[in-house]
Amino acid sequence: MSKTLVKEERPVRLWDWFDTPELPRWFEGMQPWFRAEDRLRIEQEVMDGMTVIRAEMPGIDPDKDVEITITDGFLRIRAERKFEQKEDKEGTTRTEFRYGSFERTMRVPEGVSVDDIVASYKDGILEVRLPFKAPAEIQPHKVEVTRS
Repeated sequence: MSKTLVKEERPVRLWDWFDTPELPRWFEGMQPWFRAEDRLRIEQEVMDGMTVIRAEMPGIDPDKDVEITITDGFLRIRAERKFEQKEDKEGTTRTEFRYGSFERTMRVPEGVSVDDIVASYKDGILEVRLPFKAPAEIQPHKVEVTRS
């Protein structure tokens, strides 16, 4: 008696294409705006009555290179990076430079006091503080009932 082996075929799913050790190599040689070191990384937390957003921006001059805007309920952080390195070695000059801009847009949480938003920059970290409006104090009010 002979046995027949049947190979079970399963449909290829979209996420199967991304479940491969080859994935990082697919992105090698892509344009600079795809590289991880050029993305604007942020962390966001709610603490002490405000939302705090921190963005990694090493090598940025916040006075010239950073723009923070709020439009239609969205906060946009935009920065431009200018990197240039010059090396003189054994009579040869080697120059490396990289220019580019990056940005991140996120919704401003409901209840934030837009007029009180502040930003600061220290040690390569941009911190944006979005304080919530103080809740309006509701005064007790008696409602009279009338007969119709």
